[in-house]
Amino acid sequence: MKMPTLFIGHGSPMNAIEQNEFTKTISNLGKSLPTPKAILMISAHWMTKKTLISGVDKPKTIHDFYGFPQHLYTIQYPAPGSPQKANEIIKSIKDPKLHLDLEEWGLDHGTWSVLNHLYPKAHIPVFQLSLDMTKPMEFHFDLGKKLNYLREQGVMIMGSGNIVHNLRQIKWDSNANVYDWAIEFDEWVKTKLVKRDFKSLMNDPLKFQAGKLSVPTLDHYLPLLYVLGASNQKDQLNFDFEGYQNASISMRCVRFG
Repeated sequence: MKMPTLFIGHGSPMNAIEQNEFTKTISNLGKSLPTPKAILMISAHWMTKKTLISGVDKPKTIHDFYGFPQHLYTIQYPAPGSPQKANEIIKSIKDPKLHLDLEEWGLDHGTWSVLNHLYPKAHIPVFQLSLDMTKPMEFHFDLGKKLNYLREQGVMIMGSGNIVHNLRQIKWDSNANVYDWAIEFDEWVKTKLVKRDFKSLMNDPLKFQAGKLSVPTLDHYLPLLYVLGASNQKDQLNFDFEGYQNASISMRCVRFG
């Protein structure tokens, strides 16, 4: 079965353990999604100077945050890796050159805080692709296109980040009133997605004030571009969740297929 490709807004690490509208929605989404042979995750939290693919048998659970309740640091997501598939991708994609990672990374919270709800049994092999932060936005979209073939092989390509992610403007009340600029940018992205205007999503997000405030750094935005690249024109577009947390974070989830 051809797998969908989806982008999940992950927000605070606390979403890994909290029961709220967002976590309930993606838990229900997980029950309706097909079961993939493996999941290739592009998380906002693995930033590198080249593109790496994790190739370990048993990826470690990384608690890459601080200042949260102790219970959050005890969570493990013991999914197996997929070294065979990682090696296959490196052999099949010659440009850009991809590199196998056997030491540095595991599953960061952008990955396990989401999969903890989507696939709580941790029975599906998971491997991550890093974000080469030296490359322009088009690079990430184009690499997503080259990864598209994996969907036909039963691999689910998933991005985890946030369309609006400004921690400097965050309000710690999760239900705080959302900034106007955050709503403006999130709705702008939605409009471009509906129109399949992916060029604007690559070229224009930082050309106006709402975009600059919503995307002060590219790390949480780039995973969306992989999902756009991995989509097909005939894929049905779904917004599985629309909403905000902490005034300056969009939790929008986007699915193609």
